[in-house]
Amino acid sequence: METLLRFIVFWGLNTLVLWLASLLFSGVSFTGPGALLWAGLAFGVVNTLIKPVLFVLTLPITIVTLGFFILVLNALILFGVAWLVPGFSVGSFWQTFFAALFISFFGMLVNARISVRRLP
Repeated sequence: METLLRFIVFWGLNTLVLWLASLLFSGVSFTGPGALLWAGLAFGVVNTLIKPVLFVLTLPITIVTLGFFILVLNALILFGVAWLVPGFSVGSFWQTFFAALFISFFGMLVNARISVRRLP
């Protein structure tokens, strides 16, 4: 039950942060609530399962760029989610880059807050 609750909370948080990004960045858009919910789910799954693998594979370039490539990787993940989810789209690379930067920063703040409170 605890695992299901954590899954639902993080799915909701991913959906919320994507919705906020769509309000702040003209390049991020969705056609309806269903597309936003699917994008939140896909974003969470990709970040949980695929991002760690991509991080390890791109570690040399991340080291050479002093960590900057992680920001590019986050933008590429957002492009991937837009490609996977019909009705969810992102704009140009730079629009997506800054949206991904916002999403990463906001997610970091929320995760830090949740980690302090520890969900049941």
